[in-house]
Amino acid sequence: MRALFVVLGLLVGLAAAPAEAQNRFWLLNNSGETIQSANVSPSRLSNWGPDILGTNVLPSGNRVFVTPYFGDCVLDVRVSYANGREETRMGVNACSLSSIAFGGSGGGTGAAVSGGAGASIAAPRSGDPSFNFINQSGQTIRELYISLSSQSNWGQDRLGNNVMNPGQSIWVSLPTGGSCASDIRVVYMNGAASERRGVETCSRNGVTWR
Repeated sequence: MRALFVVLGLLVGLAAAPAEAQNRFWLLNNSGETIQSANVSPSRLSNWGPDILGTNVLPSGNRVFVTPYFGDCVLDVRVSYANGREETRMGVNACSLSSIAFGGSGGGTGAAVSGGAGASIAAPRSGDPSFNFINQSGQTIRELYISLSSQSNWGQDRLGNNVMNPGQSIWVSLPTGGSCASDIRVVYMNGAASERRGVETCSRNGVTWR
């Protein structure tokens, strides 16, 4: 029942948000864990500010609409789970997104990426090929395609309208119970492309792309 009051609490607590702000977004919990607290702040500031959930929590599979009290487009978002683990999305342009997801590939116009320094990598789960993709190539990635090797096509660009700068990461959600081999294709800003096929991802926390 507590989750039902999250949206109401945010609307009351953040009523001072500027009417012209375009940085509103849905915060999605696709982690499989309960989010105990969430903080949203402008990237230009060093402090996180108050917990936007207040006395509520955000169970897995739920979402909450966030209306920041400031007008900045570029935001940092941090969530804390019931086990104490934290996860962040740093430098996200909320004005070009409709949602920011934690623990999944995101929704709306594109998946959110997170800064390398604050990214949290979950422990590997048996039989689950999902993983954290980390860009350490030294180049900005324009497009990212990842699919199981057993699939016949790449699927959609997982970055959507975003790009992935060096040091950023994104959680890649893949179907469980099948193949543990993943195919990865990246396209850089200059149009050059690079691929890796048959990457075993069930037994690893993440894949670092160099």
